[in-house]
Amino acid sequence: LQKILILLQVTLSVVVGKTLMILFPNAVKRYILKMGEKSRMNKNPKFTYENWGPTFFSFKYLQFVLKVKWKRLEDEAYEGQPAPNTPVVTLGGEVRHLLDFMQDNRPLILNFGSCT
Repeated sequence: LQKILILLQVTLSVVVGKTLMILFPNAVKRYILKMGEKSRMNKNPKFTYENWGPTFFSFKYLQFVLKVKWKRLEDEAYEGQPAPNTPVVTLGGEVRHLLDFMQDNRPLILNFGSCT
């Protein structure tokens, strides 16, 4: 049911976005560029709007957004429920799943940090 609701929501967004892009191309371009400023997407001078702007609201865009949103459904964690088995990449580049690192009844401890 959640996947169907996400499909409807994303499809409606893409249809509305594509329609607005056809009817009001300059306004949509300004809006997308403004969103790009927030994410610093348009700070790279070699990465212009013409490279990525027209891909918004395309069929490939729809597929990508659906894939990401559906994948996130699997990654939700709830207190008292089993942990999601999220894919992770080892230092050697091998794709494994988080729960592959469990050993017997020992707790699995995840340590996140950064070096700056």
